[in-house]
Amino acid sequence: MADWITGRVKARKTWSDNLFSLVVDAEVAPFTAGQFTKLALHTEDKKVARAYSYVNAPGQDPEFYLITIPKGQLTPHLAGLKVGDELLVQRTAAGFLTLDEVPAGRDLWLMATGTGVGPFVSILADGRCWQQFENIVLVHGVRFADELGYRRRIADLTEGRTRFQYLPFVSREDADGAQAGRITHAIADGSLEQATGLGFSPEHSRVMLCGNPQMVRDTITELKNKGLQKHLRRKPGQILMENYW
Repeated sequence: MADWITGRVKARKTWSDNLFSLVVDAEVAPFTAGQFTKLALHTEDKKVARAYSYVNAPGQDPEFYLITIPKGQLTPHLAGLKVGDELLVQRTAAGFLTLDEVPAGRDLWLMATGTGVGPFVSILADGRCWQQFENIVLVHGVRFADELGYRRRIADLTEGRTRFQYLPFVSREDADGAQAGRITHAIADGSLEQATGLGFSPEHSRVMLCGNPQMVRDTITELKNKGLQKHLRRKPGQILMENYW
């Protein structure tokens, strides 16, 4: 049985018309940066639950980055929550998109689309990544510039980290400080490697992917063309992934 506890909205932030974050006051169990839990509400006739990654570092107030799905069963209700409102939180976390699962390497690539950047913000906030890798690159793809949530926090978390690079991609409009187009295209034509000064190689590159399933599939295809393979415990590789809506 799932271990559900009652939480209360402590703070919320609106990023765009359909993107928002919730900070929740809830006594969750210890988790590893990159993991997810579930949020739930009782709607008209049933409890509806969905999985969401922690954005915060372990030990901080639970925080979640969400997108409103207009006809969704849960997110429109979560979007309507105000400070002080209650919701259910699964106490224990799950998931394997964590640094513990990443084989040793020199360069860590964190590639996300949309709200998939959440677990990577948690990993940066946790801080262990700085001891584990020489170079860290965060690549975040969105449609419009106002969907680049957590950009300011990422800058604060990485201030003074000369071996860190943040490359936002905006596909449907021109945006200052962002690359145009899609992440997969930049991998395919070599422009991502050129922009960072880091090449993809099985020896040095470790890639964590989090985004919609099509992005994950397409990115894996392009990375395989660069010689990288999915990581399995029985067969070590370079690519770890999590589908995320």
